Amino acid sequence: MIDLGKKNILGVQVDAIDYEAAVGRIVDSAKSRTPLAVTATAVHGLMEGATDAEHQYRLNSLELVVPDGQPVRWALNAFHDAGLTDRVYGPNLMLKTCAAAEKHAISVYLFGGTQELLERLASKLTAQFPDLQIARLRPSKFRTMDSSEKQELIEDIVDSGAGITMVGLGCPRQEIWAYEFKDHIKMPVLAVGAAFNFHAGELDQAPSTLQRYGLEWAYRLFKEPKRLWRRYLILNPYYLLLLGNQRLGLLPSRFDPESAVEPKTEILYG
Repeated sequence: MIDLGKKNILGVQVDAIDYEAAVGRIVDSAKSRTPLAVTATAVHGLMEGATDAEHQYRLNSLELVVPDGQPVRWALNAFHDAGLTDRVYGPNLMLKTCAAAEKHAISVYLFGGTQELLERLASKLTAQFPDLQIARLRPSKFRTMDSSEKQELIEDIVDSGAGITMVGLGCPRQEIWAYEFKDHIKMPVLAVGAAFNFHAGELDQAPSTLQRYGLEWAYRLFKEPKRLWRRYLILNPYYLLLLGNQRLGLLPSRFDPESAVEPKTEILYG
């Protein structure tokens, strides 16, 4: 088990942690009913924080920012001697959390996507984990909410009896949601991105060999070039450039977590 705490990568505090420790913290939070916002962060998610001071603040306010992408794991190992032998891949973390929830009789609330997606996802999960309790399914409105809608959603989650909320809104919307809701629902919130689509059978995951060598981005770009070209063809080289600057000690204030700016208003993605 590895949990070395938060380490600075481009001003974002990423946890040098493995699956076992991350799942253990999620279960402990569910049992104690304490807030624990978790996001699995690849290069795209990390760069959203590195290039936006308000989003940097949000990410650095989350209790667990785990290294979803191999390039993020490599940076933790190179810059902080983390010794991580594997990333903490969001879709796998979701399944490992479901297994732990089944074992400990902790129910799960699924939020995000369409009703049809959630129903397929719930069917797949209960086939794999027969004793998993799914407290409720809540599709996204695919828009922002007002304050009354936020309160209604909080009450729905709390009243469902769930011990863990899993959120699939896409990056960075789901991280914003986790930041804005975590203290109100007092339970683990897992922002798991495309995991809903993967596990519902709507998207194919990259072959394991590509994943192992950090080339999952190439597979996804091949599958969805119009949607993802900017994310991978611009952000990936920029990530490497910024890592080089941090490694060389250039522009240190650019990579200072204390430079983050607290958001003045809520966005309330729903």
